[in-house]
Parts: sequence; C-alpha cells; structure tokens
Amino acid sequence: MPELLRFDAVVAAPFAHIGVRLADGEVAETVYLPASFRAQAPRSVLAREVVRQIRAYLRDPAHVFELPLAERGSEFQRRVWSEISAIPNGHTLSYGDVARRIRSGPRAVGGACGANWFSLLIPCHRVLAANGLGGFGDASSGAFHLDIKRWLLAHEGIAVK
Repeated sequence: MPELLRFDAVVAAPFAHIGVRLADGEVAETVYLPASFRAQAPRSVLAREVVRQIRAYLRDPAHVFELPLAERGSEFQRRVWSEISAIPNGHTLSYGDVARRIRSGPRAVGGACGANWFSLLIPCHRVLAANGLGGFGDASSGAFHLDIKRWLLAHEGIAVK
C-alpha cells in the first residue's frame, strides 16, 4: 500500500472516517477520509488512545482532546492553531476575530486553517466566515469537507446556514 494511504488507525464517524498517523510517539496527522475507506483497528497503544478520544468526542462534543501533537507547520500556523484550540465547544469565531486576536489578516488565518494537520483535534470547524459557514479543508474536495463542518457544528449545538 502506498505510504500516503497508510494509517495507524482509521475511525468510523457519522460523517465519514478519520485517518490517524503517528510518528515518534506523537500524533503526526489526522485527516478526514471518505466513507469508502475501511475502518482500521489501532496499531499501537497511542493509536488506541487517539481512537478512544475521537470516539469520546463523537459521543460527547464537550470532550477535550489531550494528545501529544507533533510540531507541524510554520510559527504563524501554530499561532493560529493555538488560538483556534482555545475556542470552547459550542462556540465559534470568525476568521476576522481570530486574525484580530493574533494581529493578522482573515485570509492568512483561513490559509492556516486549510493547512491544519490535525483535523478535529484542532477545531478549525469552529472558525466561520463573517457572513456564513466559510471554507473548510481542501478546496478541491467540493462539498465533502463542508458537509463535515456542518455536521461537527451541529454536533456541538451550533446552527449555521
């Protein structure tokens, strides 16, 4: 199997699947996958813990992730992701809100959201456009990622258009 398609676990979720990659005792990446991917049992103790915490969130959106995340991205991206990680469950901020908090611009914040290595664990779904849902994930994926964003927000009790 090509390395790009190898995961340490694949978790079934109501909206699709979540692939988990680990490296050096840390979570290296989590990605949203189409339902056509098959669920895969965790391959290690850490993978089991990641799966346990993802399932805990899927049962209860108040779950707070406590996992070792690999240091990924630029310094700016990590600043954005840190700010986004502080958004409580059931709340949202606009790209402009996040930008003001870190003294940047909304488009740069959007770019950092799109580069998020830790889907779900760093809740970029809680960042909205000033006038609606905004983007989410890979722009080439069409409605796939936006449908996930809608599901996650609804799961957290947030109504969006």
